[in-house]
Amino acid sequence: MMSRSRVSLLAASAAALALTFSTLAVDPAAAQERKSLRWATSSVDSYGYKIAATMAEVTEKALGGEYTVTVNPYPSTTGAMKAVMDGDGEIGYTADVGMTQLYEKEGGFKNYEPKKGLLVHTWYAYPMETFMMVLAEKADQFKCLKDFSGKPTFFTPAGFMNWLNFQRVFKALEYDFKHVQIDPKTQADALKSGTIVGAVAYTTSGHSLVPYWTETEVRIDAKAVNPCPDEIEKLKAAGLSVSPVDPKVFTKDVGVEQILGVPILFGYNVRADMPEEVVYKMVSAFYENREQLAKAEAGFTPLAKDFIGMQVNGIKSAPNVPVHPGLAKFLKEHNAWDDSWTIASN
Repeated sequence: MMSRSRVSLLAASAAALALTFSTLAVDPAAAQERKSLRWATSSVDSYGYKIAATMAEVTEKALGGEYTVTVNPYPSTTGAMKAVMDGDGEIGYTADVGMTQLYEKEGGFKNYEPKKGLLVHTWYAYPMETFMMVLAEKADQFKCLKDFSGKPTFFTPAGFMNWLNFQRVFKALEYDFKHVQIDPKTQADALKSGTIVGAVAYTTSGHSLVPYWTETEVRIDAKAVNPCPDEIEKLKAAGLSVSPVDPKVFTKDVGVEQILGVPILFGYNVRADMPEEVVYKMVSAFYENREQLAKAEAGFTPLAKDFIGMQVNGIKSAPNVPVHPGLAKFLKEHNAWDDSWTIASN
């Protein structure tokens, strides 16, 4: 028969072992409590993907380790937007032109019905400038944008916001938009073979050239084709603007003293069901870190100079789109809220 002390020892050991297993069982559960924020961007060779890791790091710190941010690339910006609206992501890469088309149900959003909810104004990060390029040896054939009307052109990958931007440029100018879809990595070969006569390039904040174009210019000499004066007037009459881009974004001479691009404003928007405090903390963190962001990446320079103004301009570009409560709270704190705007409701 087992002694009373032996029984007590075994009982104590069993209790200790049970406590150990219960502790081991709790730790994985605690780890699983860390929520996921899936950051949907455009393809891996795009600027949006290039800088996503920096923004993800700022976001994780701002949310105190409560969330894990993962960056998920999609073939196009439109695809990233739809992924979030269908519930496959929480933060979606977009631009003012994309938000306008979404709410007007045009282009890639025609007949589109989101499974979870529409994106709303949340955070605008930088402008991009879209412009046309051609093979240098054929540059004398192209003087204005009208010379690309009805001709096979690569307007950046279909669904990209810069692709949408040139759609509205050609619509304003009443030109025939004839897009040829290619892999951006084959752009140099397509220009040399004549598969396309031109290819659209874009910069961020007039400084950073899209990564796949830096690869293209290693293989070919290219020239910029600016809109002619009458085209600029038509664009302005349609509510579009033209911004200068320093040709030094290219490593070679592109034939003009100043590139003229049509700008768009890029942002990272969420659905209305994202908690107000999450968005407020995220936007506030980007505001507090705006100088550091600009030092790390030149594309954030305009954001650092006028963070509040960029958010206001993003909303003004599509005033019919609701504003996330988290951004509304931030703007009210900075006396930048307009009562004519609508706060999104879940």
